[in-house]
Amino acid sequence: MAKTLLTGGSGFIGSAIARQLQRRGDDLRLGLREGSTTENLEGIEYERVKGDLLDRRAVRRALKGVDRVFHAAGLTSLKAADAERVFEVNVEATKILLGECARAEVERVVYTSSVAAIGPAEAGGTADEEQLFTAGRLGIPYVNSKHEAEVEALRLAAQGLPVVCVNPCFVFGPGDVYGGSTGIVRRFLLGRIPAYVEGGINIVDVVDVARGHLLADQKGAVGERYILGNRNYTWERLFADLGRLSGVEPPALKLPAPMAMRLAQAAEQLPGRPPISAEEVRPAGLWWTYRSNKAKRELGWKTSPHEDTVEATVDWYREREGDRFARARRSQPIQYKLGALAFGAARGVLSLGDRLRGA
Repeated sequence: MAKTLLTGGSGFIGSAIARQLQRRGDDLRLGLREGSTTENLEGIEYERVKGDLLDRRAVRRALKGVDRVFHAAGLTSLKAADAERVFEVNVEATKILLGECARAEVERVVYTSSVAAIGPAEAGGTADEEQLFTAGRLGIPYVNSKHEAEVEALRLAAQGLPVVCVNPCFVFGPGDVYGGSTGIVRRFLLGRIPAYVEGGINIVDVVDVARGHLLADQKGAVGERYILGNRNYTWERLFADLGRLSGVEPPALKLPAPMAMRLAQAAEQLPGRPPISAEEVRPAGLWWTYRSNKAKRELGWKTSPHEDTVEATVDWYREREGDRFARARRSQPIQYKLGALAFGAARGVLSLGDRLRGA
């Protein structure tokens, strides 16, 4: 029986990995910080080790006697104020852990990277593992931190560490107790999305992602990365599906990204919490859309029906916060609907003008 260390085991992806590892029969050791929520770990047998991944001595103790490591700990905040902490958790802690894995000569490491480390696709297109990273210019700390951490993992792989990277897309499903991955669904159900922009995301089921980790452990090539994704959605299509499943009216107003950015920046200057921040608009206007052919071809990875994943996410939130959602607005405010009509009419006039000038 393999002795396996899993970091980030209390998280959304981490807890799903823990269940798959238990099912496989691993002797499971979880690295958990003080105060970690263990709600998703109920019914799982594991040895708990406390400590911070930035503490090298604690990491060495956690690795004692370990054969395999799954590193799923990370911070997904997009807030500029969290940039320093994001780099500490995602980059420095990863460097320390992987360096100590090399020192301990573990048999295998699976590192939970992200499609953020690859960067968004061209508008309307899809990206794969071969795409050159050019997203640093966007200035999004989380994106840059995941890229830098993955570069370190691949550097150590070239030096002999048996590490494989997996790059999950946007992970949906029940159990996101921290709200880091499925928070967009919660905000939709609460009627807190006033408008949207052109862009897209790839949604994948959390259980499929966990299975992909174990397949990467078993079949993945050292020094390679594997995108774990499923359905590519435009925001319009996703909100339509969420509306159909929940009965909540989708946002009516679709704005060009530059206009949405200016409105968000203006709203941030007003008293109170803005409906959406500039930090959220910037990545939302990009195409986080991908192809997972490599994982399917080389790992034998399969995905669940994406419709079931979205529905399960909605159902989980409704069971968890049903009373709050029942009190929330189910239709869009009239000013947003009027704004959508006015904006659509203005675009129609401009389009007609362009056609007349070209005639």
